[in-house]
Amino acid sequence: MLNRFKKISLGNWIFIGMFLGVIVGLFLNLFVDNHFIKDVILMDNVFYLGGNIFIRLMKMLVVPLVFCSLVVGVSSLSNINKIFTIGGRTIILYLITSLIGIFIAFTVSSVFKPGVGVNLSAITQTSNVTLNQTMTELVLDIIPENPLNALASSEMLPVIIVGAIMGFILFKLSNKTPTLNNLFKELNKIMITMTGIVLKFAPFGIFCLMARTFGTLGLENIFSLTRYMNCVVFVLLIQLFVVYPIILLILTKVNPLRFYKKFMSVMFFAFSTLSSNATIPLNMHKLEDMGVSHVVSSFTVPLGATINKNGTIIMQSVATMFAAQYCGMDLGTSAILTAVFTLILASSSTPSVPFSGLATLTLVFTSIGIPLEMIGLLVGIDHILDTFRTAVNITGDAICTIVVDFKNKTFDVDVFNNKKEPDKSIQNLE
Repeated sequence: MLNRFKKISLGNWIFIGMFLGVIVGLFLNLFVDNHFIKDVILMDNVFYLGGNIFIRLMKMLVVPLVFCSLVVGVSSLSNINKIFTIGGRTIILYLITSLIGIFIAFTVSSVFKPGVGVNLSAITQTSNVTLNQTMTELVLDIIPENPLNALASSEMLPVIIVGAIMGFILFKLSNKTPTLNNLFKELNKIMITMTGIVLKFAPFGIFCLMARTFGTLGLENIFSLTRYMNCVVFVLLIQLFVVYPIILLILTKVNPLRFYKKFMSVMFFAFSTLSSNATIPLNMHKLEDMGVSHVVSSFTVPLGATINKNGTIIMQSVATMFAAQYCGMDLGTSAILTAVFTLILASSSTPSVPFSGLATLTLVFTSIGIPLEMIGLLVGIDHILDTFRTAVNITGDAICTIVVDFKNKTFDVDVFNNKKEPDKSIQNLE
């Protein structure tokens, strides 16, 4: 019996943990009324600690793993111009997938009209989260005043910039700094090994996260906003299982079904943790197991977790149409174009704070004159929608990474098709 459990893969254990967490959470939500047992012991202590300890362990890995991987990847390139090619292709792909998501969200919302005939009188505003940040500040924030402070604060864009610059310098001084080059390679190996150790605790951490999520879910808010939720989830599923596979098939000719079979555990992980940043180590690890070059994944995945949020931009697009319809506003062409531009800016600048997707939505609502009070009405169900959009976010990062790696001619199709084992040495980074 014990040997059978040992043969179960990590991906399957993650799915089991997530499934059991949902069942236990819903059972406690619907059938357990004892406040002390349900809330004090389980929700606020056991599940809260179990889930948040695991998320903190994953976030602890992100900055050193990304930084060391970038330094090693860039410094090991035979042609430094490749990093600019990789970066350009990545940003273009992220922009294209975001625009596709916005178009589908606006179209579906115009057809199904989730904001028409909805009565939200029973829901009270529960948050006034806002984000006051100009375009100039967003650009300046990319360049850190203090690199050490950026590393300590887990600011991903500055970390990527500093890591790429350090890798470029080591590339230029490769013959003069062999000790430092070897140090970063050894540190990278240590971080990869540490990631593998932490991931062994993923099933239990995900069980606790899902049990607490569904155990504290405000079911009355869900019933009041069913049409809005259905619309968001429907568009997210189109992006996830229609748009992404078509992009993958057209641009790389690889089998999308094989990709989803291999990547499903990462999607479950993101669904449970609600954090693109916490998913970075597992995302990079899984992509490299599929045959993606280490140098490409170490650059595109952290960049995608920071600026490529297709799931967030879809939620914000539907929320914009929902709020406009609820308020009786008829958005004209100029308002829609303004909303599209602001949506791209807002989604790419979404910070890692509670209700962050709704926080940056204030930029969109302000730009086209929608009352900000509408955002407070959506807070109660944002947590459950966040699970779906995080899974879409990280899957978009992975799809774009494979496409960029394929165009860079470093994607190992034989590894992807299970014709040979992935190279674990990470020595060949070209």
